[in-house]
Amino acid sequence: MTSDPAPIVAAALPADLLDELEAVYKDIHAHPELSMQERRTAGIAAGWLEHLGCEVMRDVGGTGVVGLLRNGEGPTVLLRADMDALPMQETTGLPYASETRGVDRFGQDGFVTHSCGHDMHVAWLLGATRILAENRSAWRGTVMVVFQPGEETGEGARAMIEDGMVRRFPRPVVALGQHLSPDPAGTIGWRAGAIMSASDSWEVTIFGRGAHGSMPEKSIDPIVMAASAVLNLQTIVSRQIGMEEEAVVTVGSLHAGTSENTIPEEALLRLNVRSFNEQVRARVLEGIRRIFRAGALGAGADREPAIAVLGEHPATRNDEAATRLVAGAFATHFGTDRVHEMPRVTASEDFGLFGAAWGIPSVFWFVGGTDPAVLDAAERDHAQVPGNHNPAFAPTLHPTIETGVRAMLAAAGLWLAPKGGAA
Repeated sequence: MTSDPAPIVAAALPADLLDELEAVYKDIHAHPELSMQERRTAGIAAGWLEHLGCEVMRDVGGTGVVGLLRNGEGPTVLLRADMDALPMQETTGLPYASETRGVDRFGQDGFVTHSCGHDMHVAWLLGATRILAENRSAWRGTVMVVFQPGEETGEGARAMIEDGMVRRFPRPVVALGQHLSPDPAGTIGWRAGAIMSASDSWEVTIFGRGAHGSMPEKSIDPIVMAASAVLNLQTIVSRQIGMEEEAVVTVGSLHAGTSENTIPEEALLRLNVRSFNEQVRARVLEGIRRIFRAGALGAGADREPAIAVLGEHPATRNDEAATRLVAGAFATHFGTDRVHEMPRVTASEDFGLFGAAWGIPSVFWFVGGTDPAVLDAAERDHAQVPGNHNPAFAPTLHPTIETGVRAMLAAAGLWLAPKGGAA
């Protein structure tokens, strides 16, 4: 490991690269693709890597792309970006706003948008790879460039690993990743240890007995059971989890019936749990099962509710030593006024699965993308600034693009030994 990644980190990125990355970003933003459907985006990434002379493997784990940029003897460093978008309608009003529609994993047709920032993640990694490819005299080793599908649904990293990623590619010494945030553009947030929560997504089907709306006594009403469950689920955190512990239970979808005068046979709920501690997670999930079972028993239902797992994201935990090295490199190259230690985030990621699969350290950090003037105005007006997963979320392009590219280079440079130096 080197102590100074300066040879790889450009003080200013080439103007033609910034123009190209902005164009690619706008293109991907205008043409988003849902989880595990990222064929167009994967094609853009693969073509870029091939042009730079990488060994490129397409369709890893479905639509994933892995590129190997080899440059002599030295360590392998994994750099990752996710590619998928969300099933929601964009409201930014930008000239390159998405008007794309798609069919999600539940068979629902609707609008698709990059309201989480994965389009920016792709642009960052494309830029970092080009700088590395054009400055081979400044480093040695192998850069493993990973464009991952299906982060939003928790499918992508697992799919790539199950497709033989550990067996097919060289073992990295570290895995590095970053995420766009609504913090001030040009700033970087880091944290050693737990930085993002675990996430569990479930689909629950409640079975009742249908009847005419005028004859509720002939029914077992699944809507009443569902409504009761939604309220009772909130007591898990408020009454079963201690104040020094953390958890979130959210019901994000509830569907039942088609007519106002008919009591349906079933109700379907989709819910999500966030937690940092495995024991807390287990208590919350068991509490959810108990509430649904008790509701069915109390209503006299003939069947227990059916629970299906939609997705799981492990808690994202940064290696302590590696993270502090990366944070030091950020402070050196961006200044301490632009780099800060951040609190834990209750959102989730599947990035940590790559490090776990190889048994290597991983480091994940956040790059701000909101114009500071917009944040200042919102603070004065006591208003909320759109964040990730908000339909109005969109980063200011500069200095967000430059910061993300340089951050990835600064982190990678710690492990990519310079020519003639010690690894």
